[in-house]
Amino acid sequence: MTLQLRVYVPPHPLIKHWLAVARDAATPSVLFRSAMTELGRWLTYEAAREWLPTQDTIVQSPLAECPATLINPEVPMAVVPILRAGLGLLEGAQTLLPLASIYHLGLVRDETTLQPSSYLNKLPEKFHPQTRVLITDPMLATGGSIMRAMEELTQRGVDPSLTRIVCVVAAPPALQKLSAAYPGLIIYTATIDEQVNERGFIVPGLGDAGDRTFGT
Repeated sequence: MTLQLRVYVPPHPLIKHWLAVARDAATPSVLFRSAMTELGRWLTYEAAREWLPTQDTIVQSPLAECPATLINPEVPMAVVPILRAGLGLLEGAQTLLPLASIYHLGLVRDETTLQPSSYLNKLPEKFHPQTRVLITDPMLATGGSIMRAMEELTQRGVDPSLTRIVCVVAAPPALQKLSAAYPGLIIYTATIDEQVNERGFIVPGLGDAGDRTFGT
């Protein structure tokens, strides 16, 4: 079977609501942070379907034994927020994945060349091959930062087919690059916008998600 990049835009009303709040230029920073947290929570909820490792067991209810399914704690999970803006989605994701390790990756984009460079890398030297990795990055625009993140992860043994990306807005340039390089990847986004301007910003997008999250 040929692997193919899959992009899901969940039709959940809460995702649509918080996307609208985040889109609005009049939304103050404190409410924008709340929108990012909620989008991180609900998009991670959607991404966890058929992705979280489970195990079957038997539990004793107050009346009788019964079959049950639990999250398998022996399969490692990791969340990788792309700094700065990915931190906005982290809190919501972490509430659903409390057993996951958090590995920070700081990337900054040159505003002239639009090429990313790394200023912080807290990834381990090697991941267990069965590690489930969730990447949080609000904007997939030109694809430079997310491609750099995927390169860093796959060099350390991460399987793209076990990786999920949670973002708020995605655009065709990033999706095309990811599809060509990592066809087994799955992305969950609140929406897909069709345009990236000459400055590398998605239009209509969110603006600078990092600045809006941290009030800078």
